[in-house]
Amino acid sequence: MEPTLRAKTLTGYFRVARRHGLDPLGLLQAVGLEASWLADPDYRIPISSACRLLDMAAAQAHCPSFGLEMAELRQKDDAGAIGILLAHKRTLREALQAIVQYRQRFNDPLSVHMESSRDLVTIREEIISVASVPTRQATELAVGIMAKICRGLLGPHWAPRGVYFSHAAPQDRRFHRRFFNCPLTFGSDFNGIVCTAADLDYPNPDADPQLVRYAETLMQTGPRTGDKSITLEVRKAIFVLLPLEQVSIDQVANYLHLSTRTLQRQLQAAHSDFSAQLGAVRHELAMRYLRNPRYPIGRIAAGLGFAQQASFTRWFQERFNTTPRAWRAINLG
Repeated sequence: MEPTLRAKTLTGYFRVARRHGLDPLGLLQAVGLEASWLADPDYRIPISSACRLLDMAAAQAHCPSFGLEMAELRQKDDAGAIGILLAHKRTLREALQAIVQYRQRFNDPLSVHMESSRDLVTIREEIISVASVPTRQATELAVGIMAKICRGLLGPHWAPRGVYFSHAAPQDRRFHRRFFNCPLTFGSDFNGIVCTAADLDYPNPDADPQLVRYAETLMQTGPRTGDKSITLEVRKAIFVLLPLEQVSIDQVANYLHLSTRTLQRQLQAAHSDFSAQLGAVRHELAMRYLRNPRYPIGRIAAGLGFAQQASFTRWFQERFNTTPRAWRAINLG
């Protein structure tokens, strides 16, 4: 089953589309979405349709910052109960933990992971979609919303060390620089934000335990809008662990707080297995990375967990009936 997200995620789409002279209803129809669906904030729409919509709009508007312009319009109240919850947590660390805890109510296809290294913390975000679907604008929207959450909690104390994107840089980066106000790196190994560890524990001046408890009650008693899928959870774990070269079933099971045998049984019940999920993630990431001409083939092979480039090439040929270099030459022209 394809991952879905809440229609509320596309808040700001109509305003940004009209700002650039686009036909927002026509674009929705082109990707198989109905305008009435977006009127219901909890309606679930396919992630592939949302991703295609944003990239198509950005291309037609000649606007590489389309997703970020949507993120700029987001307000605290736009996310409903989860927005209240995040805005009034005591620290950014607690807010990020809440995003992970309520990820299925927040958005199924979004994988969020924190990594600590000395005094720095990396907040990684990955969009889990189907292969061949562009995710550039959706990724920038997700990272932009995360930046706004952090800025909302810390105010002037929010000073990230850098923002990173795995896709290539746009020719015009003025909006990106103004929005993030920190060093930007494109063609990176991950998508996300790097900040200091102290930022995560800086006290939120707007923290309100009563509002947090109220929001948590709404989150726990409200209708569940997403169905928990073990295959989706495994794919999200693989997305996080693959760049760290931790892709065995034992390591994924540990990440999901399951025994290896339990994970195997749950995947079998979903008519899948670990090898199939690993292959699906590699398939998606291979195409995503190959579309970035700055990524050497060897770097892609290592990023997908292959010890040798030759092993990656053999795997790629079995999947795509061509070599990575030939695929890149054909698709990038």
